[in-house]
Parts: sequence; C-alpha cells; structure tokens
Amino acid sequence: MILDLAPRSRRKPSLTPMIDVVFLLLVFFMLAARFGIDQALPLPLAGGGEEPYRGAPRLVDVRPEAVALNGVQMSKAEIAAALQPLAPRPGDVIVLRGRDGATLQRVVDIAEDLRAAGFGTLVLAE
Repeated sequence: MILDLAPRSRRKPSLTPMIDVVFLLLVFFMLAARFGIDQALPLPLAGGGEEPYRGAPRLVDVRPEAVALNGVQMSKAEIAAALQPLAPRPGDVIVLRGRDGATLQRVVDIAEDLRAAGFGTLVLAE
C-alpha cells in the first residue's frame, strides 16, 4: 500500500525565542553593570598613623543633622574655621567619627569639606 502524501511546505523557524533570550541578556547586563565613578578616599584608621598624635584634641563627631568639634555642636561651615587654631600645621591629625547613625556619605562630605579647607591628614575612628 502506497500512500501519496502531499508535500508539506517547509516551516520557517520562529525568531521569538531568540529575541526573548537577547532581551533577557540585555536586562541582565544592564542590571549587573556598575554605573558611576568609584573614588578611593585615603582615610587611615585611628592608631595606624606614621606620627603619634600630639597637640590639642581635634575630634569631629559627624551626626545625621549636626557636626560637633570636641563635643561642641556647630554648622558645617564653622568647622574649618574652628579647626584652624587647633591644627596650625598642615600635617596635624584630625579624627573623624561617625555617630548616631550618620551615613557614610555624610562622613565623606565632611571629609571632603575639610580637605578643601586645607586639612590633609584625616583619620577615621569608630
């Protein structure tokens, strides 16, 4: 018995699964990519400095809404002026300490302000 089957037309492959995979890869790489610029801050930890600490106390407590120098609360703009008589030499150590849930970004902002004011030796303490 011979069956005469009609020839079937060739089926074209579907591109939908391949397009789905390409979009999934695109989303994965977009989410895995790191956007922005990383910046390293040269902040040694307390106790690891080259020279021993000497001179007047220079402890800057960074809080979420305030900044305090040696326990005296003041504004961000007043810190640099108040540190001038306490740290007359450029290599004098200034200790930064984050307190009461202050974010790391807040500590970095204060450190950048102090570096811009000419205080180059900053130490980060817990």
